[in-house]
Amino acid sequence: MTDTTAILDYLTAEQDEAAGLEHGIKADEWERLVTRLNRKPNLVELGIYSVMWSEHCSYKSSRRHLSKFPTKGARVIQGPGENAGVIDIGDGQAAIFKMESHNHPSYIEPYQGAATGVGGILRDVFTMGARPIALVNALRFGSPDHPKTRSLVAGVVAGIGGYGNCVGVPTVAGETQFDEGYNGNILVNAMAVGLADQDKIFYARGATPGNPIFYVGSKTGRDGIHGATMASAEFSEGDEEKRPTVQVGDPFTEKLLIEACLELMATDAIQAIQDMGAAGLTSSSVEMAASGGENGEGIGVEMDLDKVPQREEGMTAYEIMLSESQERMLMVLYPDKIEIAKAIFDKYDLDAEVIGETTDTGHLVLKQFDKVVCDIPVAPLADDAPNYDRPWNEPPKRAAFDISRHPEPADYSEVLMKLMSSPDMASKRWVWEQYDRHVMGDTVDSSQSGGDAAIVRVHETNKALAICSDCNPHYVAADPYEGGKAVVAEAYRNLSSVGATPIAITDNLNFGNPEKPNTMGYIVKAIEGMAEACRVLDFPVVSGNVSLYNETDGVAIPPTPVVGGVGLIEDLSKTATLKGAQPGDVLILVGDTTGHLGASLYARVWLNLKGDTLGPPPTIDLDLEKRHAAFVRDLIEKGMVHAVHDVSDGGVACAATEMALAGAIGLTVSLDDVGTDEARATDMFCEAQGRYLLAVDPAAQGEIVALGNSLKINAGWCGKAGGDKLTIVADPVSNRVLADLPLAKLRAAHEGWLPSYMNSVD
Repeated sequence: MTDTTAILDYLTAEQDEAAGLEHGIKADEWERLVTRLNRKPNLVELGIYSVMWSEHCSYKSSRRHLSKFPTKGARVIQGPGENAGVIDIGDGQAAIFKMESHNHPSYIEPYQGAATGVGGILRDVFTMGARPIALVNALRFGSPDHPKTRSLVAGVVAGIGGYGNCVGVPTVAGETQFDEGYNGNILVNAMAVGLADQDKIFYARGATPGNPIFYVGSKTGRDGIHGATMASAEFSEGDEEKRPTVQVGDPFTEKLLIEACLELMATDAIQAIQDMGAAGLTSSSVEMAASGGENGEGIGVEMDLDKVPQREEGMTAYEIMLSESQERMLMVLYPDKIEIAKAIFDKYDLDAEVIGETTDTGHLVLKQFDKVVCDIPVAPLADDAPNYDRPWNEPPKRAAFDISRHPEPADYSEVLMKLMSSPDMASKRWVWEQYDRHVMGDTVDSSQSGGDAAIVRVHETNKALAICSDCNPHYVAADPYEGGKAVVAEAYRNLSSVGATPIAITDNLNFGNPEKPNTMGYIVKAIEGMAEACRVLDFPVVSGNVSLYNETDGVAIPPTPVVGGVGLIEDLSKTATLKGAQPGDVLILVGDTTGHLGASLYARVWLNLKGDTLGPPPTIDLDLEKRHAAFVRDLIEKGMVHAVHDVSDGGVACAATEMALAGAIGLTVSLDDVGTDEARATDMFCEAQGRYLLAVDPAAQGEIVALGNSLKINAGWCGKAGGDKLTIVADPVSNRVLADLPLAKLRAAHEGWLPSYMNSVD
């Protein structure tokens, strides 16, 4: 459209319920909208309502359940409600972090979908005044046999590496899993962690009337329009035509934006700041207005969209407001700081324009061609968005898993080889070698190489942050309450395994269609399980993201509530990793081996079981989790431990294999001191929770066992380190060998699967 009058008529034309449906506004929501507005909306207003009331922006199906999470703690400075969570790490410093999804875009356009996911999560962190220091990604792909999987893996990994490497922030932790449940809907969850001084933290809230609204960063284009509503709908086969809704990222511009924003933040020019993420200029302006005012009562915003920097001709107000073009920020400045701000952004060759001002009207007013094209109250867009109490069904309980119904393997070496080379368990070296893990120079240890948590030094100090990402969707599918507890508990264990005190988590709740009561039941129970674990472990949720409607043709993904954990290491000389076992060390297992194989790696991979036949997940004793973790952290603090690994997928056998491979040292594990049976998979591959495998100096063994006994913690000898093989024996007396594998053979199987898969041709 080129005729101004025609464009204005198009934008301001009254819309009907059918148009609302096309925008994802359902009948009951349409009635709510018209009632709140006291009239029907025009096209611009309808577009704004559609994104702000989308599942992606409003959390309308999950808000009431998210309130069950504990969000406060002794070290919590800012919980959910801002761009990211903030925790106190001492010395006047804060860690700022969040995790978000870019699932739908990454399935449609894997490279740009994943790349812009990284860019978006970085902005959530540096918009609060933090310099990003670490990136994490949690990836779920379909079955390796699915025709799209290989290309999706290649595109997503290239996108993450391409953006993170260019912007200069290390990718230090993550996880990659494969399951046929993700064939039609992969998951790409990105997490960023940054550092800031506690007296230099910036918020979206607090803007007051009468101040200029400042647009900075890249120009606005037509990419990403309706991205938020796309992320709030199911897929169907052939949805690749939705590619125009996927944003295009530029990491070099993002790097400039980081530096410019941090420089401006040092001038005390900013009253409030928000990145333009999902729903772009709409969400950033509405969220700042909704949380504005001296007491958070809300303010108004008036913007002239002709002043918005644009890289495409003829853009309408509708397109400008809904664009999700990347590398953009919105700020409210103090009036006397405009020239200072413009000078800084000019230096970095970034667009920077005053596009409006804050008001006391409580309305969002937009102009184009000197005419008002939108005038709607802010409150109904934000606080008054739908908040559903969706009906939900109690998830069914699975019958107990009975290992006696399955024959004992003839060759446990074969079992171990198969588990260690299975898609979930196999080394992801092919993935993480494409990421720069050491840029910035503060990465002490990354978790991708098999460690439990990454360790990143707080620059120019002797303390560090420990960072991890965790979720076992098989547990959640088997029992969302226990599985939800397990997700949080594993993150707690992983941080404790490197000697860090767990402080808080961010989460990314990935589920199917919440309008289906069965799916909603999994959402509710998983949240309740996670919340219970957070309460008992004193491990609050400070930020997060909900990604629903992860379905294709009515088939939902496995329930996948991912947790990103952050902990503090006060003294870098007092840490432990997976790699430190020494010749002559003894192995100690902390925790009880109960023989649980339900929903286990062994049941899935070796027995090839699926669905209900897998049985329930292990139960979680949260009090034991807390005590065991404190015990392990205390041993690390005292310097009594050379290597630590939490026992999770694949049980003691797989944990010992990972420790042996990481340290390039042989281990001999005695099952007699692990469990109750002499030669059963229940001992080798049991996934009972709350357990740790330690490698310690023999001189410390007695003290550790005695200390465990005094605390009523089972911490007993279970083997030794030395040689170049992984050996598992039934007991130390008979020395009957169950598995005996050279490390070289195990390494070839463990590290060979993914490169072989990615290099093969269908």
